[in-house]
Amino acid sequence: MRTRVNRIVVAFVAVFVCAMLSVGCGGGAEVEGPSGNDVSSEEATVELDPHTANVVKLLGDLVYAYETPAADSQQIIDADLAAVAAVGQNDADVLRDVADHWRRVYLDKGYSLCLWGGQEYAPELEQTGLIDSPTHAFVVLGYELKDGEMQDELKGRCEAAAAAARTYPSSVLVCSGGATGKNNTAKNTEAGLMRDYLVNVCGIDESRILVDERAMTTAENALNTMAMLRQAGMQTMTIVTSSYHQRWGQAVYNTVASLYGRDQGYRPQMVADYSYDIVPSNPVYKKDARIAVMQIAQILGLPNEAMQSLPPVQ
Repeated sequence: MRTRVNRIVVAFVAVFVCAMLSVGCGGGAEVEGPSGNDVSSEEATVELDPHTANVVKLLGDLVYAYETPAADSQQIIDADLAAVAAVGQNDADVLRDVADHWRRVYLDKGYSLCLWGGQEYAPELEQTGLIDSPTHAFVVLGYELKDGEMQDELKGRCEAAAAAARTYPSSVLVCSGGATGKNNTAKNTEAGLMRDYLVNVCGIDESRILVDERAMTTAENALNTMAMLRQAGMQTMTIVTSSYHQRWGQAVYNTVASLYGRDQGYRPQMVADYSYDIVPSNPVYKKDARIAVMQIAQILGLPNEAMQSLPPVQ
């Protein structure tokens, strides 16, 4: 799968970065995937090459280990990784990285999110040991617009990001999100409105803010902003988003970072996390693990028939 993954990284960089078809995080196109996610078991029974089949099994077992944990869940994941390595050694390190991060944020019962407490500053982040640095970026993920305007949830993400920015005044903010939502005749972008809100409402210096105005999904957020982080020389990053979106966002970003590290020699370290705490208004987003795995598979360049074999989102 090394050839396939290399092709997909090049394709994504060329299409999404160079052509600037960016990626957004919480918009209406968020629950993406092949048409017919809820295919029947008969439709999902397809003939896959051995390596692709092993990767699909691994990704599916990551979801099941989170949703229906069993005593042997970890052993099943280990066996999946061994099968991947036996057939596709070149990709084994990336997929092990994907699995190890998943274990930390989805399966570790002791893992807890760092939640914004509603204050002007972010004392919660200070407790994580995060250090103020001009090479640290807070990556702020967008949320679907309504009639071309920010919804309260997106404002909440911005307020959390502003608190982080005030606490770490040397840091950079990267806002990501395209022109989402119905009745958006002005084609306003999540990132553009986020920047304006941070500057005009929250009082953050505009010179500290970078924007990706083309992203339409979390996968595209990660692909677009990873290129921006590299160009800006960022060494560390913290994802700022809604609480239900944090693990999902981290899993996707970690996959892109792992591929960047392997193929391009650049990998910013994810340090801490920061979330606006809210229950998702869209019940589909409660299946965040399944959406995350679907987007990881897309980033890895799995074919459509393999995507249909993953746990369905709807």
